[in-house]
Amino acid sequence: MALQRSSIALQHIALLEGLSPQRLDWLAQRCHWHSVDAGTSVLLRSEDTSDVYFLVSGQLRVTTYSANGRQITFRDLHDGEHFGDISAIDGKPRSADGVTLKPTVVASLDRPGFLELLRLEPNVAERVMRNLAALVRQLSDRVIDLSTLGVQNRVHAELLRLARAAGIVDNQARLDPAPTHAELASQISTNREQVTRELNALRRDGVLAKDGKALVVADVQRLVSLVAEVRGFA
Repeated sequence: MALQRSSIALQHIALLEGLSPQRLDWLAQRCHWHSVDAGTSVLLRSEDTSDVYFLVSGQLRVTTYSANGRQITFRDLHDGEHFGDISAIDGKPRSADGVTLKPTVVASLDRPGFLELLRLEPNVAERVMRNLAALVRQLSDRVIDLSTLGVQNRVHAELLRLARAAGIVDNQARLDPAPTHAELASQISTNREQVTRELNALRRDGVLAKDGKALVVADVQRLVSLVAEVRGFA
């Protein structure tokens, strides 16, 4: 764990890119370091904590649960990302849960340390603002989709988002491993059975294909057209 506590581990955090070795050393000493197993809650909704977390290695899902127990997934985070900055900025309780998807190492920085970092490093403060603006846009788009699109169209939109995140080559994208039907359902606020029905329809139409544990989007442009049509961009 000694290596993980060094500034070397923080060099790969996108928010901290370009910081001097001295500043990274300061942060490494200021942070608390945690190695957590898969399936562990790092954050809990409504919890009165305000640390910012740097995801050194592993993967984490930002999610929450409705009153009837339905899981609602906001996004998955990977190596080099950070989370928890909303509570660090406004000092209010957490707005979502954070659960690890695989063994994960995180470095946590308390609220006073994070606010001091923003004052000392204007470039970091600007990145935080840009990240929050992007999050607002993402959540606004999601609210519009949930309010105006049917399940079929929401499945199309989510698959297109995943394809773009995975990388598109020659009008195809490979999702490896394939998201489970339950995971897709939690992303678009529906049930697994409806997702299964829509995925089967897309496979019959040649838009999707299975390849071992991977799901291949075989015709990304077709998805683009389907999503643009219902969103009024066609």
